Amino acid sequence: MLSGVSAEAASDPAAHVAWSRQAVIYEVNIRQYTPEGSIKAVAAHLPRLAGMGVGILWLMPIHPIGKLHRKGTLGSYYSVADYKAVNPEFGTLEDLRALVKQAHALGMKVIIDWVPNHTSRDHPWLWEHKDWYQLDTHGEPYPVTFQAGTAHEEQWSDVTALNYAKPALRAAMIDAMSYWLREADIDGFRCDVAFLVPVDFWVEARARLEAIKPVFMLAEAEVPALHPAFDMSYGWDTAEIMKNIALGKAAPEALRQWVRNLPHGFPAGAYRMRFTTNHDFNSWQGSDPELYGEAYPAMAMLSFTLPGMPLIYSGEEAGLARKLEFFEKDPIDWRQLPREPMYRDLIALKKRNPALANGPYGGSVEVLDAGNDKLFAFRRKLGGNAVDVTVNLSGSKQGALGPWQWKISES
Repeated sequence: MLSGVSAEAASDPAAHVAWSRQAVIYEVNIRQYTPEGSIKAVAAHLPRLAGMGVGILWLMPIHPIGKLHRKGTLGSYYSVADYKAVNPEFGTLEDLRALVKQAHALGMKVIIDWVPNHTSRDHPWLWEHKDWYQLDTHGEPYPVTFQAGTAHEEQWSDVTALNYAKPALRAAMIDAMSYWLREADIDGFRCDVAFLVPVDFWVEARARLEAIKPVFMLAEAEVPALHPAFDMSYGWDTAEIMKNIALGKAAPEALRQWVRNLPHGFPAGAYRMRFTTNHDFNSWQGSDPELYGEAYPAMAMLSFTLPGMPLIYSGEEAGLARKLEFFEKDPIDWRQLPREPMYRDLIALKKRNPALANGPYGGSVEVLDAGNDKLFAFRRKLGGNAVDVTVNLSGSKQGALGPWQWKISES
């Protein structure tokens, strides 16, 4: 049996903001969320999301997008041309303020996507402070090259990397992040490719932001050293295992082994984000039906019951069955919400049972013997509270459970 946390971490009320401890996070793709593709139009969905039980809204980048070397017609959200402005295609600062105020009134918090590693290739800093960028042998900025010489690099040709050896750049970045806390009352940040930015910058930034208000920080990373500057990091490990099981490339034993050998090196209090998809998975790897087939609901259930904070991506509750365009307009169809009842029930379960709380506030996890290698069974336990999960991770009936069906019991 694995406890996963120390008594000290679990008893520290300052480790994570209280509102995060049983929260579910929901990623909002503003461009594709509605035909309007605006912040105002997203705001109309907030009562529905609050009714589902969503606790944290993560808005994909809200900033103006660069035009130089722009990808497609509308460009990548992650090619930021101004850190202190709202993309006029999405609306205005007042629209964002109104959305945050409405979300708060409905009991939800709002974090925004932050892109600290690189800017668009026409960001004003490039001519005002060229030394804030990584420069080539000719003293010029160049396209971001994480995997030089491979075809994949073409995806990064619209951005150029910043140089965190420059103290002035660090100060400007923290000032820009602080702006949104003060001007829009947001509650934190999801930080893009956080592992490419020095850890000591994040430690400094977190301290400066906390001086303004308590924040929640999500790192796009699986790097233990980023905790405790960040509350949560990505759980790509479970997503890959679940995809492989769904596609017949791995057996249920892979999940049993994952539980028995939880990733080492992470602080006891670290949150890990569990998900079946996100904007990267959906747009670049495939839709839920492509990635999971009929196994999708079972894998979504596991993202809510295994240790960590679950993520729902835009449109999953509507049964989104296609890859959303990344650089063009491609609105989600909301006419039906076939998965919303499932998500509502899973969120209610998570909030109802303390054993399913996030990070150090939730219960231990123990693999149970289901007597069938196609069944994955485990228990989450915290004090007198327990949740037992048994799921059929196969496409054929196993005992009383049909293909990909599950059973959950509480005590």
